Amino acid sequence: MNAGLRNYAIVTSAYWGFTLTDGALRMLVLLHFFKLGFSPFTLAFLFLLYEAAGIGANLIGGWLATRFGIARMLAVGLATQIAGFLLLSAVSPDWGMALSVAWVVAAQGVCGIAKDLTKTASKSAIKVTAGDASGQLFRWVALFTGSKNAMKGAGFFLGGLLLEALGFRGALWAMAGALGLVLAGVVLSLPAMMGKAKASKSARELFAKNAGVNLLAAARVFLFGARDVWFVVGLPVFLTAAGWTFTLVGGFLAVWTIFYGLIQASAPALVRRSADGLSAEVPAARAWSLALALVPAGLAAMMLGGVPRPEFFVPVGLCVFGVLFAVNSSVHSYLILAYAGSEKAAEDVGFYYAANAAGRFLGILLSGLLYGIGGMVACLVGAAVMLGVCWGVTLALPVGQKERKAFFF
Repeated sequence: MNAGLRNYAIVTSAYWGFTLTDGALRMLVLLHFFKLGFSPFTLAFLFLLYEAAGIGANLIGGWLATRFGIARMLAVGLATQIAGFLLLSAVSPDWGMALSVAWVVAAQGVCGIAKDLTKTASKSAIKVTAGDASGQLFRWVALFTGSKNAMKGAGFFLGGLLLEALGFRGALWAMAGALGLVLAGVVLSLPAMMGKAKASKSARELFAKNAGVNLLAAARVFLFGARDVWFVVGLPVFLTAAGWTFTLVGGFLAVWTIFYGLIQASAPALVRRSADGLSAEVPAARAWSLALALVPAGLAAMMLGGVPRPEFFVPVGLCVFGVLFAVNSSVHSYLILAYAGSEKAAEDVGFYYAANAAGRFLGILLSGLLYGIGGMVACLVGAAVMLGVCWGVTLALPVGQKERKAFFF
């Protein structure tokens, strides 16, 4: 096994372990506090700092990974997640609502920093280990992203299982111990200086990305905002209110996410490839985002038309959405590495995933608000509008090398 493939396998395995516990954490928090009587908006609020913290963590994490090495930042991300689990385990059911919410939000903020430090370091490692061959890069990105989301789906199921078997606190302690083993493996097996380069010296240099990175980051805000505006709070609450049990809701979301991850991993077989890595892939990003926008718009129209048993056809529509969204996400994840510079790939990836975190923050906030205003229909309309904006931004993505190097601001 060559060094690049070995390091790719180690980073991917470490991120699998992280993502398994991160998916479990989301389900633990959602189900535990819903059971305690938290409203949909309050549940959404619990995740806001988790996403908001990720915006800064991605930006700073990319710069730190460039300056100190990707392996070191991966280890920092894992250690931070362990600290977040231990902090969250200290919450007591005897506390009042205000203190409980503040404590959980703060702990979620720590976990949000951990997730995005780890994600930025891991995604940057792919650029470093895959080399310059665009075909290999797309395959490795798709495999990494798809398998990661499959593990996240398994984490949803694991969260529900651990909550029933060990309780809220016991589950968090068990996950902290497992991540400690992953952290030890990373420290002992990866070169500490992997990915280290000359970091940006000013904020202007850090933020002045090329046109492709800037536009793709803008599209990512609306792509992930559109997913979370109905998936994070609206859908679980809608299905629970329709009579689904917690186990059934968690199981469905787990299967959906695993299925979504498998589609992501197979995206290179679904997208026409080009020798330059852009001329076929950019039009594919445009076409797939337009197709995706039609799904929530169609579901909203069906609900407004009074289609019977929406608790059945909405999950079916989500499965269609999952296929299209998975390909969109995989193409975007490839394009950011195609647009990123080789020396400061971690900074470009960090900038891009800061936009990703901003989109999730916006989507989660709107999920709670829109569901309270107009139920599932309002969430679906919000998703359709955001995807329309995403498609509009992709129309401006550069295809040629000259456009690629132009500065957007």
